[in-house]
Amino acid sequence: MADDAALREHLIQLLTGGHAHATFDGAVRALPGNRIGVRPKGVPYSAWEVLEHMRIAQHDILRFSQTAEHVSPKWPKGYWPATRAPERESQWARSVRAFRKDLAEFQEMLRDPAQDLYRKFPWGDGQTLLREALLIADHNAYHIGQLVLIRRLLGKWTK
Repeated sequence: MADDAALREHLIQLLTGGHAHATFDGAVRALPGNRIGVRPKGVPYSAWEVLEHMRIAQHDILRFSQTAEHVSPKWPKGYWPATRAPERESQWARSVRAFRKDLAEFQEMLRDPAQDLYRKFPWGDGQTLLREALLIADHNAYHIGQLVLIRRLLGKWTK
C-alpha cells in the first residue's frame, strides 16, 4: 500500500479542527456553570445536551472502530443525556475530559500504520477507519457550530 502518512496527518488535523471553524476547546472553554443547562429561546438543546451528545456519539464510534464486541446505544435516545443540565457542575469538566480522551485515542489509531484506513471492519456493513474518522470530524464540526451558536445566544461567546 502507498505511504498514507500525509492522509493520516490531514485526518488528525481535521479532527482537531480550527482551520475552517471553531475548535472544540474554544467552544467549551469558560462557559459559566449557570449557563450550561440553559436552552436559548428557539434552540432545542442546551450546551450540556450538545456536549454530552458529542461525547456519547464519539465514544460509540471509537469503540465500534475497535471491536465487534461493542454494543451501540439505542438510537436516538441513547445518544442524548436525560437532562438539559448536569446534576453537578463538575460533570461538565468530566464530560470535556472524556471527550478529549476518546478523541486522542482515536487519533492514536490513525497514527498507527498497522491500522489499515481502507479495510472494511468485519463486524460492520462497509465501514472503514477512514470513514469513521470522517464521520467523527463531520459530526463534531456540526455540533461545535451548535455550541458556538448557543454561546452567542447566551451572550457568552468571546472569540
